[in-house]
Amino acid sequence: MFGQEFMRNALLCGTFVALACAVCGWFLVLRGQMFAGDALGHVAFPGALAAAAAGFDERIGLIVATVGAALAIGVLGRATAGSRGGAPFADDTTIGIVFTFILAVGLFFMTRFTTSTGATGGVVSARALFGSIFGLGAGEAALAAVVSLLVVVATLAIARPLLFSSVAPEAAGARGVRSRTLALGFLALVGVAVAAASQAVGALLALGLLAAPAGAAHRLTRGPAAGLAVAGAIGLIAMWGGLTLAYVIPSLPPSSAVIGVAAGVYYLSRIFT
Repeated sequence: MFGQEFMRNALLCGTFVALACAVCGWFLVLRGQMFAGDALGHVAFPGALAAAAAGFDERIGLIVATVGAALAIGVLGRATAGSRGGAPFADDTTIGIVFTFILAVGLFFMTRFTTSTGATGGVVSARALFGSIFGLGAGEAALAAVVSLLVVVATLAIARPLLFSSVAPEAAGARGVRSRTLALGFLALVGVAVAAASQAVGALLALGLLAAPAGAAHRLTRGPAAGLAVAGAIGLIAMWGGLTLAYVIPSLPPSSAVIGVAAGVYYLSRIFT
């Protein structure tokens, strides 16, 4: 298995993507913002289509769309929280508005892509929606790994104040923690993580990598350090296990296998807790 170049590339990319999603997902669960992760996953699809329609690399569209949507959610969430005097979390209404607007933009670019090229955009759609981790080249895998590693490092760097502002936003504000700036930066990091995950498991299934390892870690642990470590470990188990299953069973899509293992671990955590 390790003698195959496509498998080595998949493991390189998948390892760091899984860690980035697990770390970001742990804070998303804590902050009750998993719907934001779901919305950003769906935003990746119109982003890839927009880039293809404009003649750019799909990865540029993925990152621009997810980060841009994350910042929009964060800015609108700040305005809503400020008007209500509440915590700087984007509520479901704000996320839903951005979500539906981006999907409408995606429909526009899909129509334009089809009209201008005479194609259906099926290849772009398949890659964006379901991922192509076994089709990544060495350079693509290395780039995704580096980007995901930077997300992990950046999230851990702001983990302490982010944790404080998540569990006690009023107290954090009184202590001088810039909770709203942290919330905006964190959502931008989630956007980058989702863009990287879209290359591995696809936009539709990226939510599984964000939610399942993090949800299981919250059920199995109490402290934040242990929770982040367990979430990362479960993410790696899901990624490595899923890729191995997909290699052994060629008819099994790697994205489905990865998310299947992640979901299985989560339900086991529910049984044992």
